[in-house]
Amino acid sequence: MERRGLAALVVICGDPFSAPRHYLTSGAAITSGLVMKKRGEAAVIFANPMETEEAAKSGLRVVSTSEVGWPQMLKETQGDRTKAEILLWGKCLDVLGVPEGKVGIYGVGDLHVVLALVELLQAAYPRYQFAGEMGLTLFDEAYLTKDADEIARMQDVARKTNDAMQEALDAIRAARVQDDALYKADGAPLTIGDVRRLVRRALLDRDLEDAHMIFAQGRDAGFPHSRGEDPQQLRLGQSIVFDLFPHELGGGYFHDMTRTWCIGYAPPEVQAAYDDVMEAFDVAVEVFRAGMEGAALQAAVEDYFESKGHATPRSAPGSNEGYVHSLGHGLGLNIHERPRLGGMSKDILRPGMVLTIEPGLYYPDRGFGVRVEDTMLIDNDGNLVSLTPFSKDLVIAVGNGAG
Repeated sequence: MERRGLAALVVICGDPFSAPRHYLTSGAAITSGLVMKKRGEAAVIFANPMETEEAAKSGLRVVSTSEVGWPQMLKETQGDRTKAEILLWGKCLDVLGVPEGKVGIYGVGDLHVVLALVELLQAAYPRYQFAGEMGLTLFDEAYLTKDADEIARMQDVARKTNDAMQEALDAIRAARVQDDALYKADGAPLTIGDVRRLVRRALLDRDLEDAHMIFAQGRDAGFPHSRGEDPQQLRLGQSIVFDLFPHELGGGYFHDMTRTWCIGYAPPEVQAAYDDVMEAFDVAVEVFRAGMEGAALQAAVEDYFESKGHATPRSAPGSNEGYVHSLGHGLGLNIHERPRLGGMSKDILRPGMVLTIEPGLYYPDRGFGVRVEDTMLIDNDGNLVSLTPFSKDLVIAVGNGAG
């Protein structure tokens, strides 16, 4: 905060999950009010009276909005909640003892509301400078490394995510094969939607929540962010990119893992691409050293893919074939956090960071895509440790002797 010249910061509270709110309040389940922090002091939660008990679980000081006069503010403004909210901000800053200075605004909210709110606040309180932030923000910087408690939570999410993917794998293995397609025990086609619903139930049973998993087959697998089509029946010999990245129920820490499967057998060109992706994965792990820039890992993988004749973001910018994305990203309370691993990243990789390694090759016009991804912890010794100890076998053997 001192480096950014902030006298205080405010996190707006609302119904959607907010990583800054979660981080400052240790996950307190509050849906309204404000979290404020004066530089050099602990944060304070200004909570709706209905949520003060939940807010108190944070261990922070909690002030009911009624204590600072919210009912009187509504009366004074004749029920105009916008005007009353402006008064509330001023009173809360007074309670914190922030007489003037720069106030950073963070959290989650509708852009049109926040833009209008800042304009009104600035007009009402010219002694403050209300400001946002871009680039490596205060919270981005705070999220960069994880402490022991955060790592333990992420390890728990990882274990549960791996278990849910195993349930999907078991269901596919148990399917009946007829011609080149898969069927359930009742004779109905086994579809992408069936697998997706099974995985969602498995996640909920483990207090995790799906964040729009990718389960894309065939040509769809050739587009990195294609979610897949629920009505599609699972078929032999087609590549399936299964990217599963759930978070703790209601919002919290993520895990991120991807496996590519071919049911029954893998066509030669898919097998060849898969072998290249697995080699690229190994290259990234072998090249990694704590203290290196994220771009160095990307460059090593680009060197390898280019040597095998695949386009990369460096050799063919904007191409939709070959290796078309960065090697990975940090994650935690957000699915995408710093550090970045793209070709321009100057983020320094250091102990305590959690990040993904996810090389891939995509050839939609040839009807396939391949990606393999583990979530990795950089441990205290500077080693990459996978949190995703799940089989990387490409071919899934199924019933009726297929494969």
